[in-house]
Amino acid sequence: MSSPNEILQSVFGFHEFRSPQDQIIDSLVRGEDALVLMPTGGGKSLCYQIPALIRPGCAVVISPLIALMQDQVDGLQLLGIKAAFLNSTLSREETQRIERQLSADELDLLYIAPERFTQAYTLQLLRSITVALFAIDEAHCVSQWGHDFRADYLQLSLLHELFPDVPRIALTATADQKTRQEILTRLQLENANQYIAGFDRPNIRYRIALKHNAKQQLLKFLKTEHPNDAGIVYCLSRKKTEDIAAWLKDQGYNAYPYHAGLSTELRAKHQSHFLRDEAVIIVATIAFGMGIDKPDVRFVAHLDLPKTIESYYQETGRAGRDGEPADAWMIYGLQDVIKLRQMMENSEGSEEHKRAEQHRLNAMLGLCEITSCRRQALLDYFGEPLDNACGNCDTCETPPQTWDGTEAARKALSCAFRTDQRFGVNHLIDVLRGANTDKIFQFGHQHLPVYGIGDDLDNNQWRSVFRQLVARGYMSVDLERYGALRLEEKCRPLLRNEVTIEFRKDIKAKTAKQLTKVQLAPDIDVSLWEALRECRREFAEELGVPPYVVFHDSTLQEMCLRLPDNMADFAELTGVGERKLERYGPGFVRVIADHLAA
Repeated sequence: MSSPNEILQSVFGFHEFRSPQDQIIDSLVRGEDALVLMPTGGGKSLCYQIPALIRPGCAVVISPLIALMQDQVDGLQLLGIKAAFLNSTLSREETQRIERQLSADELDLLYIAPERFTQAYTLQLLRSITVALFAIDEAHCVSQWGHDFRADYLQLSLLHELFPDVPRIALTATADQKTRQEILTRLQLENANQYIAGFDRPNIRYRIALKHNAKQQLLKFLKTEHPNDAGIVYCLSRKKTEDIAAWLKDQGYNAYPYHAGLSTELRAKHQSHFLRDEAVIIVATIAFGMGIDKPDVRFVAHLDLPKTIESYYQETGRAGRDGEPADAWMIYGLQDVIKLRQMMENSEGSEEHKRAEQHRLNAMLGLCEITSCRRQALLDYFGEPLDNACGNCDTCETPPQTWDGTEAARKALSCAFRTDQRFGVNHLIDVLRGANTDKIFQFGHQHLPVYGIGDDLDNNQWRSVFRQLVARGYMSVDLERYGALRLEEKCRPLLRNEVTIEFRKDIKAKTAKQLTKVQLAPDIDVSLWEALRECRREFAEELGVPPYVVFHDSTLQEMCLRLPDNMADFAELTGVGERKLERYGPGFVRVIADHLAA
């Protein structure tokens, strides 16, 4: 087969490409290089999988994600594609078997980890065969200023030097302009065609709220909106992931922790539960999720503030890959900012790198505090303006109330200045509200003119004032003084009463309407839907793969609507290629026929 459209239909079971998939594939087939930015779930894999079946030789996919390798190879093999992977999970015998297959020209695609690729033995092996193309997945990992830098990626310039005639495609879902330029430079792709498919995921609803009682807030979110759904909960620390996972189990949820400190076997076991079972919640650090193809993740919850908008976008992008409604829900507080800044300050990066990280954190905090459409702000960060408000984020659904915070801001700034910018938010609030604490009397702060001038606001209101002043750059956190708040140059006009400032009112968000796992079309018979899901589950268990590898929910819905009662009609369904028609068609047609006869 030499036609991309023929392969798309007969192998993958789709009837048409999403733009710009067809342009990327044609470019790669011609032997040209490409840089592809496409949102999670946008179909990046097809952009190199189809050229791999057209061009002579074996396509080599370089990926840092062991989970993605296993997942994609399982799915490709079920389609009749000769695919394999080489990574640290294989035994010596398995590795040698795959290397023999590679040398004998028996593979269409080989997935390989970057650290293995750069070994002399691997390079020698690849130079002895015909390589169809190189695909560099998660290409943003090459950026030292990015959110997920991996040193092994810096060695991938070898591709251009050792294989100058082999086309290369670099793919990522997340990269701002600076990161894109770094990918092009470090991978020597300056002459590559660039395809930017857009960052918007309109089916994801973005919601951000203040952290009061994290566990109870999460529990309310799960009970009222996602009681029986698969989802991911992200936490900043390994200890917290284990604590939250254990607590969720006590609440009756099927939850598992996932972080780099767990053994490889345990991580693989928990990940397998997540992929193959339903209604599983993974509580994880950012070590989890990259490359996971599970389409029916209905929510991603953050219990701590991500370090960057890039991280937030990529992590929330793991929800709703099937295009069905999904939630990106997050709670945060000023303590998150202090903790993240402390981590950055203690890192081994250069001063320039630390400044870049601080800039990214400020942008993330700014996204939390805005009063306008969150999707507009998110897309604008990636250079993709959205003309109209989205209508599918918390600030669109319930526009936040604001208040004139000019006087309160001046009091807060003055208090920090009068106490020599040496104290954290709790002590400053005590001074403003005229508290009688040992610390106030120890430093004589009861004699300051700012003592007691803020008793018109309660503790939570003052906490909001300080948080928003930090978020907007009027104040910063001095990590050398254990979280002391200090004034920034930007605050001068505010202190002089030359400008005013509006603050966001902190109110408890209303509970949003409950989302079902899949919003079924009104014409769908629920009993048939459940029967088809049971048929899919049986096939998945027999083959040892996740249910979505058999068919996505969207294909099951199409079965319910079109009711194909013979193999010819079944072959017309989206996602039904020749191999799936042969393997699964009779079973599903029988379920539909039994339903119609009942």
